[in-house]
Amino acid sequence: MQSIHRTVLLNEVIDGLNLHPDSVVIDATFGGGGHSREILKRFPDAKIIALDQDASVCPLEPGISFHNENFRNLDKILKKDSSIFFSVPPSLSHSKNIEESFFKKIDAIIFDLGLSSDQLENSGRGFSFMKDEPLLMTMKADQEPEDLTAFDVVNTWGEKSLADIIYGYGEERYSRKIAKAIVEAREKKEIKTSFDLVKIISDAVPAGYRRGRLHFATKTFQAIRIAVNDELGALQEGLQKGFQVLKQGGRMAVISFHSLEDRIVKKFYKNKEKEGQAKIINKKVILASSEEIKNNPRARSAKLRIICKR
Repeated sequence: MQSIHRTVLLNEVIDGLNLHPDSVVIDATFGGGGHSREILKRFPDAKIIALDQDASVCPLEPGISFHNENFRNLDKILKKDSSIFFSVPPSLSHSKNIEESFFKKIDAIIFDLGLSSDQLENSGRGFSFMKDEPLLMTMKADQEPEDLTAFDVVNTWGEKSLADIIYGYGEERYSRKIAKAIVEAREKKEIKTSFDLVKIISDAVPAGYRRGRLHFATKTFQAIRIAVNDELGALQEGLQKGFQVLKQGGRMAVISFHSLEDRIVKKFYKNKEKEGQAKIINKKVILASSEEIKNNPRARSAKLRIICKR
């Protein structure tokens, strides 16, 4: 299926990474591939190591080595990719010196967090409150039996746990009412689809809230999705591993769409700068222009931060 995703802050990211013709770049959240393809357009000899949990986005084009994997495991991916990009003999793939050698060849890493438009509109996994789909909300297209799903969360988690994640991850002020409504509803029948959940949320919140500018189910859906995919835990791990594999002078760019994500990125950058390990490139967060927001409303909440490793 052709991607409908529109890449946010495209030029700002690539210009901010200070790339050169033979750069090696990790695209930790490939999605629609906008950043990677633009890099190859500008620098045809660049190498892209692309990661995405969703195997359906796999690119079939030269210059991009794709791995169906969460970016929290990017260190493992680099070990696998070492012979492809860095001419490391397979027999030496577990050597610490060899690992350190190829880690220092990573010029840039990109994290474009959150959902892509493709996942929201076409995945069929219940990400959108506007479509009646099975409650999965997994970034992975193919679930394993042991994988946590949104169905598991809403049908088995305790009321307090539900309220905590809806408030903590979604910053939803009616989290307690919604959690109570979910527990009461599932006692009558299982909550199976996204529309089932939307109806429960609608009945739990005040009428005035339902008529607000932001859809009343937005924050609850966001919170459950973050919990299902452990997105904040993965981000903290991915930032650390990404910074570790950057070479001196290499840069990391992170686009976040959620205040909790941005808070994690900001704190990570400040700590690295305080430790003397990095320099923050943009002291003030980079936002989308009014023109980009007009053409792509999703860009409204995007925040870009870039760091350079010393």
